[in-house]
Amino acid sequence: MKPNKAPEALPPEIRPGQSLALLQELHILTRDNKLNQDSRRKLKQVYHLYQFIEPLLNELRADHPDVSLVDHGAGKSYLGFILYDLFFKGLPPEEKQGAHIYGIETREELVQKSTGLAKKLGFDGGMSFLPLSVAESTSSTLLPAQVDIVTALHACNTATDDAIDFALKKRAKYMVLVPCCQAEIASVLKKNKGRDMGRNPLTEIWRHPIHTREFGSQVTNVLRCLQLEAHGYQVNVTELVGWEHSMKNELIIATYKDLPRRRPTERLQEVLSTLGLEEMGQRFYTSELAKSDALTTEPT
Repeated sequence: MKPNKAPEALPPEIRPGQSLALLQELHILTRDNKLNQDSRRKLKQVYHLYQFIEPLLNELRADHPDVSLVDHGAGKSYLGFILYDLFFKGLPPEEKQGAHIYGIETREELVQKSTGLAKKLGFDGGMSFLPLSVAESTSSTLLPAQVDIVTALHACNTATDDAIDFALKKRAKYMVLVPCCQAEIASVLKKNKGRDMGRNPLTEIWRHPIHTREFGSQVTNVLRCLQLEAHGYQVNVTELVGWEHSMKNELIIATYKDLPRRRPTERLQEVLSTLGLEEMGQRFYTSELAKSDALTTEPT
């Protein structure tokens, strides 16, 4: 009689406790638990983000068990599902009952697939998927009035700004953002280039079209950080290791600390004025409390 074949070892990248069935359903693992190069890179990306988000979830749990996370531009919800599987699934029953992940995605077919997968895996009690744009979600009654964490990973064009707006209005304690392309600032720089060339030597920085695009992208993220600081957030910007296939490798983590608002508000207005971007003031709006550095109640 032939000896039983020993089970093949799992890829070393798989974290302990990770559901293999989930990774197979997400097409990260094959049915025989293999990883191809693209899946390995994808898993590395999500795990790297998880390392940043897990401590935030633990800090929130220390204050209240019913942790809520909203993932904007969720796509196939790789991040949401892996977060739920590694963190939320293992919570004590009394905590898991109130904890929830919301995936926001405009593509109806992806929302339906994610909803079906959550039900199949028994995650549907703690996960919801809504066919909304980021902007629409801000006023949707299907989401709570306040949320704890907002994530937006490669939300294109102004969707990252909409996610920031959502988080500010929902009084989120944390934001984890990987910005994507945003052509709005570059468009305004290009439009005003001729007007500003003679009076502002800084226009040389974005005189050539390729520099206009690159500088516009850089300035957009600078303005986002200043906006968050002007609302009392502490902001850390780092590199998201693992997104080798993308030039969009910037990770912004914002934590509400009720910090003074006046100086970042002034700096934001100065940057807009210096670069001829005054018309973008409505996009990168600041807190009314900045004028007096008045304190607000920290979100719970």
